[in-house]
Amino acid sequence: MRAAMELMRATSPHDPKLTTRLQLLLLLIAAMACVATMLATFVDGHHIGSVEFGLRHLWLIAAVAGAAITSIAIIWHMGSIARREARAAKAESTQLRRNLAAADAIIRAEPQVLIFWEQGQAVRIVSHTLTSVPGLPEHHAEILRFGQWLESGSAQALKAALDKLFVNGRSFSVIVKTLAGGVIEAEGRAAGGRAVLRLKDISGYKLELSKVEELQAALARDIRSSRALLHTLPMPVWLRSMDNRLIWVNAAYVAAVDAKNEIEVLERQIELLEARQRKAVAKAVAAGDTYRSRVHLVAGGERKAHDVIVLPLDGMTAGAAIDVTDIESAKGELERQIAAYDRTLDRVETAVAIFNPEHKLVFYNAAFAKLWSLDPDWLASRPSDSTILDRLREIGVLEPVVSHRDWKAQILACYRTGAPLDDTWNLTDGRILHVMAEQRPDGGVTFLFADETERLDLEARYNAFIDVQRETLDSLKEAIAVFGTDGRLKLFNKAFCNLWQMPARKLQELPHVGEVIAAAQTLHADNETWLRIGRAVTAFSDERETFSGHMSRSDGVVIDYALMPLPDGATLLTFADVTDTKRAERALRERNEALVAADRLKTNFIGHISYELRTPLTSIIGFTDMLASPVFGELTPKQREYLADIMSSSKTLLAIINDILDLATIDAGALQLKLAPVGVRAIIDAAILGIRERAVRNRLTIEIAVADDVTEFIADEARMRQVLYNLLSNAVGFSKMDGTIKLACWSEAGNIVFRVEDDGIGIPKEQIGRIFERFESRSHGSDHRGAGLGLPIVKSLVELHHGTIEVTSEENRGTCIIVRIPQRPAASADNATWLAGGGQAA
Repeated sequence: MRAAMELMRATSPHDPKLTTRLQLLLLLIAAMACVATMLATFVDGHHIGSVEFGLRHLWLIAAVAGAAITSIAIIWHMGSIARREARAAKAESTQLRRNLAAADAIIRAEPQVLIFWEQGQAVRIVSHTLTSVPGLPEHHAEILRFGQWLESGSAQALKAALDKLFVNGRSFSVIVKTLAGGVIEAEGRAAGGRAVLRLKDISGYKLELSKVEELQAALARDIRSSRALLHTLPMPVWLRSMDNRLIWVNAAYVAAVDAKNEIEVLERQIELLEARQRKAVAKAVAAGDTYRSRVHLVAGGERKAHDVIVLPLDGMTAGAAIDVTDIESAKGELERQIAAYDRTLDRVETAVAIFNPEHKLVFYNAAFAKLWSLDPDWLASRPSDSTILDRLREIGVLEPVVSHRDWKAQILACYRTGAPLDDTWNLTDGRILHVMAEQRPDGGVTFLFADETERLDLEARYNAFIDVQRETLDSLKEAIAVFGTDGRLKLFNKAFCNLWQMPARKLQELPHVGEVIAAAQTLHADNETWLRIGRAVTAFSDERETFSGHMSRSDGVVIDYALMPLPDGATLLTFADVTDTKRAERALRERNEALVAADRLKTNFIGHISYELRTPLTSIIGFTDMLASPVFGELTPKQREYLADIMSSSKTLLAIINDILDLATIDAGALQLKLAPVGVRAIIDAAILGIRERAVRNRLTIEIAVADDVTEFIADEARMRQVLYNLLSNAVGFSKMDGTIKLACWSEAGNIVFRVEDDGIGIPKEQIGRIFERFESRSHGSDHRGAGLGLPIVKSLVELHHGTIEVTSEENRGTCIIVRIPQRPAASADNATWLAGGGQAA
């Protein structure tokens, strides 16, 4: 049975009748085989001779055989029905194939692209036979990307129509344009759940219609854009019909006539032009001409100048009013600028000549006429540049050349080539001109003639000066280096190379200050000093510092350096080898210290001796007074004379000792002034009393003059009495017999002034500066010779009072000493004590 079924499946389906018969035969064989199998099985299981077995199972076999025959009959009948239906289906299929082929032929017969959408299925491109349209993609996948091959507007219109087709089923027919300029008709239809888009080329009236629509859209777009642009213009623009009525105005027109909007202007026909101006416009338009005129209009409430332009168009006129107020102002300003420019050029020393594109002279300044000594009237005739060069050659100003024509062509070549001219002319009178020429934007040329004679002479002298300066610097012992604003070495001398042991070849490369410092640090490694110098050279500050100092190098050389900024921003650095000077200075300092120590020792010694002498001297004076007293008996005249000499010598010696002690006290800073109100006349009388005997003995006249407004001042009375006494004593000592001593006192600028003047032998000029030195005593030809301590004490006491002392003297004419003491000196706690009213305050 299984083999029969496999045989049935292997049977060719191309012959239905043979297949059906073969199937029936196989079914019969299969049925008989089943009966035989069942019979054999049954017989094998039972005894073959049983009668009951035979009758019972014969009927069973017969039933099975009948069922098989019946099944075969039913199958035969069903096969007949299937054969009839197969024949009908084959006929229908053949007809459908014919219809499909016809439809496909019809679709492909017309050049088009057919796109098919069905609900639940992917989009299909049924046909693509349209190849004549530029810009239409060939591949199916690219066709559905409308935005990549259609113009932006066309792609948006097509997509909008497709959206309506899919949503509402609304059919459409639009004309779209490709990016390559092709024109396509897109037609969309919907049926049930399906949608179809057909793209086809257009021709005939549709093509013309598309062009008209495209042109109309472009014109409408141009009109909209033009009017939008005109609305944004700041100038009034208007359109008039042939009956001279306004039909459109822009926003500037509305603002110019102070209207609310465009509708109001058109309804009321508000005019910008005045009546007589409109008549002039109408006359020009009627003649077919364009009206152009500059008139004054009232726009926005102000009367301004406008350029009015009205031109006739097809069936209308268009006008515009351009505000030229700023242009007129700019024109006037330009004219003023040009005049100022001309006046400026007339004042410059460089000769300027401007030629137009026709080579005619259009401008020259006073320096040009003066330079060439040309006739102003001839220059006013606007000669050409070639004519001017010929004239200069004729008058013998230009230096002769081999070919004047070739030279002139070379000079004037900038007209043709546009290349600037830069040349030097040597004139016959010795002047040297720097000639420059450059083409102007209008095609003309501007010539500049600069007299370089003086500059070149100055440059030569400057170079000579630089050479002299170089030689001078090289001859200096001080090392000099000048650094520029960029920190690089600009100038140096040989001493600099020798002092810092740097090769001149290296320094001629103009190294940076950092490199110079790095090389110098091998001899002097003081980083702080070099860092300060480096910062001063490279710093950018408004106030540049000047400083100096000294360096002690490792090799024992001592250098004084100084840094000073120069006016041009550079920095001057100098180094001086002061090793020998420092050694001499050290020796002098040590010697001075030794002298100071010796002087201190001398002073201490004298002070000590003075103290030791003062006690016995006081005893001598006391015993002399006792001997002179009549209590111890009468003395002979000779004894009295001896005692008087002893007393006089003792007092003189005591005065000297007291002076020495005062100086020692002053030097030690231990002298303390007792400041109190001092009567001027009292201290003068006391000082006069001390020198009266000597003055009488020398027959001297003392003249005293005290101003009425001088009564008292603040000072140490004893010390001021000592000052006046010493001055008067000095005057008495150096006065001639029968001479006159003048003592005057007055107030001046907050000071009490004492002047002691004599008519004695005077002091030589070369010795005036030494009179205040201690132990400096000279007789100057007189009989007086002191210890040389009076005037030094006077000077010290006056300075302790914060006063001043002046000496003027002329030999054989006398001496004048002026002392100025502040009326109320600022007392110092170190050397003064204020005493007043019984109180004391330091």
